Amino acid sequence: MEKLNLSLGSGLDSAPVAERIVATPGVQRVPSPKLTLFVKRGFIDEALCHEVIARIDAVRRPSTIADANGDAAYRTSETGDLDPTDPVVIEVERLMGELTGLDPTHGEPLQGQRYAVGQEFKGHTDYFEPQGIDFERYCGRSGNRTWTVMVYLNEPAAGGATRFKAIDKIVHPEAGKLLAWNNRRPDGTLNPATIHHGMKVRSGVKYVITKWFRELPWVG
Repeated sequence: MEKLNLSLGSGLDSAPVAERIVATPGVQRVPSPKLTLFVKRGFIDEALCHEVIARIDAVRRPSTIADANGDAAYRTSETGDLDPTDPVVIEVERLMGELTGLDPTHGEPLQGQRYAVGQEFKGHTDYFEPQGIDFERYCGRSGNRTWTVMVYLNEPAAGGATRFKAIDKIVHPEAGKLLAWNNRRPDGTLNPATIHHGMKVRSGVKYVITKWFRELPWVG
């Protein structure tokens, strides 16, 4: 397999990452000055989606949040950390690296999420708040998050969309559809306009995978 030229590091310099992503056939950039958000349908095929779903089901557990906010219903999904030595996981991460050009050493392990009927993840940002109680615990070694790459693995019968509140943009689940966004503004500061809501599934089950990239090489 040809070795990828992943030379864009952590993604803190966001312009070349955005240029690379938008140059990929089929990628659409959401037109907004508030955040940098891309959508690509058919990023991975349905066969690969099914393989990843099976792996999420094998390891899923109740999801958690970094800083408790007193709302027991804030995040009600299940989460599964996927094996980085699994050939299926390696292939997904290869495709993500090809798209973004981000250095894989800055990436957290690929994570899967499962949402049953009524489950959701209320409005949140993916970066860690510097004033958060557990900021040092989560960011002391690898820094904060820079880019998010998320892929829907299926389409539930109803619900389960992702809403970006600051721009009132709703993205509906579809097997293989990718979302990628910069968690920073162009000047590198954290961008609160990236707040998004994993809306309730009303019928069926929703599966997604997410990979986050960090300022520094990942140290688990």
